Amino acid sequence: MTHLLHRSIHTPPRRAVSASGISFTDDKGQTYIDASGGAAVSCLGHAHPEVIAALHAQLDKLAYAHTGFFTTDVAEELAAHLIADAPEGLSHVYLLSGGSEAVEAALKMARQYFTETGQPQRRHIIARRQSYHGNTLGALAAGGNEWRRAQFKPLLMEAHHIAPCFAYREQQEGETDSDYAARAAGELETKILELGPDTVAAFIAEPVVGATAGAVTAVGDYFKRIRAICDRYGVLLILDEVMCGMGRTGYRYACEYDGIAPDLLTIAKGLGGGFQPIGATLLSRKIFDAFADGSGFFQHGHTYMGHPMAAAAGLAVQQVIARDNLLANVQAMGATLNAQLQATFGQHAHVGDIRGRGLFQAVELVADRDSKAPFDPARKLHAKIKSEAMARGLMVYPMGGTIDGVRGDHVLLAPPFIVTEADLAEITGRLAEAIDAALSE
Repeated sequence: MTHLLHRSIHTPPRRAVSASGISFTDDKGQTYIDASGGAAVSCLGHAHPEVIAALHAQLDKLAYAHTGFFTTDVAEELAAHLIADAPEGLSHVYLLSGGSEAVEAALKMARQYFTETGQPQRRHIIARRQSYHGNTLGALAAGGNEWRRAQFKPLLMEAHHIAPCFAYREQQEGETDSDYAARAAGELETKILELGPDTVAAFIAEPVVGATAGAVTAVGDYFKRIRAICDRYGVLLILDEVMCGMGRTGYRYACEYDGIAPDLLTIAKGLGGGFQPIGATLLSRKIFDAFADGSGFFQHGHTYMGHPMAAAAGLAVQQVIARDNLLANVQAMGATLNAQLQATFGQHAHVGDIRGRGLFQAVELVADRDSKAPFDPARKLHAKIKSEAMARGLMVYPMGGTIDGVRGDHVLLAPPFIVTEADLAEITGRLAEAIDAALSE
């Protein structure tokens, strides 16, 4: 019997009892390679001694202080560390407890910015189909994950969605990357003009799409075009790096690869590596100045924002990543992972695409490679792959609805930054066994 409401009521999860490095152990003694970082969270693996020591030290000093009364040294130091090499223009950090909270705050910051600057008519949020921005109502409304949105639509605020930049599914035959980038980005300008340029507040997108579509990267100069369109019409650009940021793609901030800077940027997951619940919204100087010169505050808040223990975990994780030059390992092992996936699945009859960046990669499953036809959703192939992988001591992150929220299956991989070439070979081998076993059912 359990008094916990688990994610799946009829299939209770295994019981974890310990974790170390890149592996978990359950109460039956079985071990599992964590090839997904949970949900792209555990960037340093588990039980890292220096992070644990930092948490002990902070607990001895101060466990909690409400930000309505105090700031703390550790929160101030973490904010300074994040801004030190943040994209150009970002100047301040709003510390929260997770990714959904960070996105919710970013949406409200965008709205308040325009009320503070005398443009209260700007209210529309534009996002992309097949995106995921969190499970709170504002974040869910902005996101384009139809499966998660469906039953809650009557509760969701109005939001508008354009096509993603999803080359495998939407780039036309013979269309160059540059032409496709222009066409996909052009949907944003069309939508802004349709709604009325002076009514749009923000556009939000993931630099690398995470859970919903599986490590989808944009092609060509797509994001530079997006930045230019936002600038042309005075629209704020929010980049959601909750899953793909904090080194996951081999860059501290994923948008570095695209050569752009947003007005607002959200992070979580790899920020604290799972050692504590933490997220953050980074805001630009112009947004901060609008608040400072206007009402003097951001009209928002949570009980546990700026939590000292969470800040201590985030600071320790980021310091270890920097000191041990782990971003270089993410890039090197990312190239190795891609090569191993290509060698294993490149000619697989039911793997249509292999994609991603750094240690954030995915394979998309198809019934037919030539037509890219997906499997029947009723087959729940993604769920079978997860089950077969767990039976082989492997944790991966499969999802269904890759194409439109209903059709399509993919498997996302996001191993810890400390992973080795031998680890990746084991991960790839076990995944191949799991996929073939699931396909044979």
